[in-house]
Amino acid sequence: MSDGIHNKPPRHGMDVTSLRRSATGFALDREDLDDDPIVQFEDWFRYACETVPMDPNAMAISTVDSEMRPSSRTVLLKSFDENGFVFYTNYDSRKAADIETNPSVSLLFFWSEAARQVKIRGKAEKIPAGESLKYFLSRPRGSQIGAWVSAQSSVISSRALLEEKFQEIKRKFREKDVPLPSFWGGYRVVPDQVEFWQGRNNRLHDRFEYTKMPDGTRTIERLAP
Repeated sequence: MSDGIHNKPPRHGMDVTSLRRSATGFALDREDLDDDPIVQFEDWFRYACETVPMDPNAMAISTVDSEMRPSSRTVLLKSFDENGFVFYTNYDSRKAADIETNPSVSLLFFWSEAARQVKIRGKAEKIPAGESLKYFLSRPRGSQIGAWVSAQSSVISSRALLEEKFQEIKRKFREKDVPLPSFWGGYRVVPDQVEFWQGRNNRLHDRFEYTKMPDGTRTIERLAP
């Protein structure tokens, strides 16, 4: 039985059914794919770096908390190799708490200009502190100070509080190197599934999924769009 809520005319919102465009990307066939998903990702990522005007390394990471409520947010990929995909964050953040509860995560890259998407599923693990330190030292000084300032995901009363703390930390480390906070560092997402999606005409998109098997081998399967 309806509770009547959905019978009331909406006060706000938009009908966006007319917002559509035809994806006219390249054809993607099995023979176009490398047998190694990391090699294939590198090929697509290099192309994205040439065609995407801003942040081709932006990726959505999805996690679930202890009550199985999902959360997604955008982070920046900082490196990748055969071991996985690395990003950095505050270890006291909400995403870190979710990963501590359940390390299974999903990453999503969407490159609209190329009508391409890559979805990665795997487990997130903290990287060694030495790796985090190496990256931290490469960051602009303001970003290093910012890592100390923000208790990420916590409730704050105003932006002014952040600005005041920034100046406080800036004075604290004046004329000295900014140290790596103990609560800040990297995660590596070790993939077990990687899907490559290529937009095509008439919504008949090309999708191929790499799956790592228990014996270490991989399968590559075409998926229906």
